[in-house]
Amino acid sequence: MNVLVVGKGGREHALARAASLSPQCETLYMAPGNPGMAKLGTCVPVADNDIEGLVQFAKDHAIDLTIVGPEATLALGIADAFEAEGLTVFGPSQAATQVESSKDFAKEIMKKYDIPTAAYATFDNFDDAWRYVQEQGAPIVVKEDGLKAGKGVTVAMRLEDAREALEIAFAIPDNKVVIEQYLEGFEYSLIALVHNDLVVPLEIAQDHKRAYDNDEGPNTGGMGSYSPVKRITPDIVEQTMTQVMEPMAKALVEEGVPFTGFLYGGLMLTNEGIKTIEFNARFGDPEAEVILSRLESDFLAAIQSVLRGEKPALQWSSQVSHGVVLASTNYPASSTKGVRIEGLDEVEGIVYHMGTKEEDGTLLTDGGRVLMLVSLADDLESAYEKTYANVAKVKSDALFYRSDIGRKDM
Repeated sequence: MNVLVVGKGGREHALARAASLSPQCETLYMAPGNPGMAKLGTCVPVADNDIEGLVQFAKDHAIDLTIVGPEATLALGIADAFEAEGLTVFGPSQAATQVESSKDFAKEIMKKYDIPTAAYATFDNFDDAWRYVQEQGAPIVVKEDGLKAGKGVTVAMRLEDAREALEIAFAIPDNKVVIEQYLEGFEYSLIALVHNDLVVPLEIAQDHKRAYDNDEGPNTGGMGSYSPVKRITPDIVEQTMTQVMEPMAKALVEEGVPFTGFLYGGLMLTNEGIKTIEFNARFGDPEAEVILSRLESDFLAAIQSVLRGEKPALQWSSQVSHGVVLASTNYPASSTKGVRIEGLDEVEGIVYHMGTKEEDGTLLTDGGRVLMLVSLADDLESAYEKTYANVAKVKSDALFYRSDIGRKDM
C-alpha cells in the first residue's frame, strides 16, 4: 500500500510509526511531517491545511489510504474532499467533526441521546454567561466552543477565575461558551476506531492536562500519558463502550452525520458513575504516542477491516507504556522556536517529535510541545524510571516538563 499520513506533530509521528510497521506499507508519505517522521518515510512539502494540494498529491502518487491526524484539517473538510475524488481516507466528515469543533453540538447530542455528561448551558454573550455563573457558583467549568487544541478550558475554582475566562472568551468576535457543572473523579481516555455504528476500542490511557506537577497551572494539550490504566478495569471499559462510545456513534448515524475515524472519549469516573467530559474527532495527543507504542497488531489491516465494517482482533503488548512531554518554557502561553536540542542519540526508548525543525543538521525547537519520550516496561514504576532517566539526557535551554506523569496511579 501507498500510505499518506497528514500532519506534523507527535500524534502524527505515532500514526506514521504504527503504519510503517505494517507489512502492507510499501511507501509511506507524510505531509508535511517533521524531522523525526522523516526517518520513517518521505516527508512532502504540502501543508496540512492545503486540502486541494493534499488531494492532488494523493491522486498523483496513487495513495491507497490516507490517515488524518489534526482536528483543524478534519474541520476543513479533508475527508469530504478525498471521498469526492474516490480516495480512501480514515477521518470523519466536516459535519461529523463537529463533535469536537463545536462543544455545543456535542453536548446537544449527548443530551438528546442520554449519554452521561455534566449539566451545562451555552451562551453567546458575556452578561448572560456571567449571570449564570453567579447563580451556579464555583467551582465551575468554562469551555470555549470551537477548536482550541486541548486548551480553551478553564476549571474555575473561584468566581473571579470564571469571570476572567469569560472576558477572554468574549473578547473573540462571535465566540460562544459552554459552561459546565464541575465534576470530580478519575480521568481517562478511550479512543476507538469507528465506522458508522462499528466501534472498536483501543487500550485505555491517561493524559495529564495541567502544565505543572500536582495538576497545577493552566490546561495544555497534554504533558504526558501512560497506558494501560489499572484503575480502569475491563468492566469499566465495557460500561464506557455501552454507555458512551457506542451510543455516540449510533447517535451520529441517526443524526445523518455518521462518523469514520478515531473517536476520542475524554471521560471521568465519578461517584455517580461514568461521565463524558468531551469528544474529539481524532486520536488524542499525547495518548497516541503511548497507546500505539503498545499495539502489536497490523495497524493498517485494522483500519481496513473497520472500513469494511468488520471488527479486527487487536493484540497488545502486556507492557506499560509511559511518556513525558518536553515543552517550550512558556507553554501554553507561548512557544520558543529555534533553540538547539541535543542528547537525543543517547535516549534508550522511543522519541516522538511534536514541534521540532532541522537546520543544517541541527535539531531546533519549533512549537509549544516539542518532544515526547516514551518507555515500555513490565510495570508503571519501571517505565516511569526509564522515561525520566531518558528525559535527563536531553539538553536544551528552552524546555520544561512535569516530573509526576503517572505517579498518582503507582
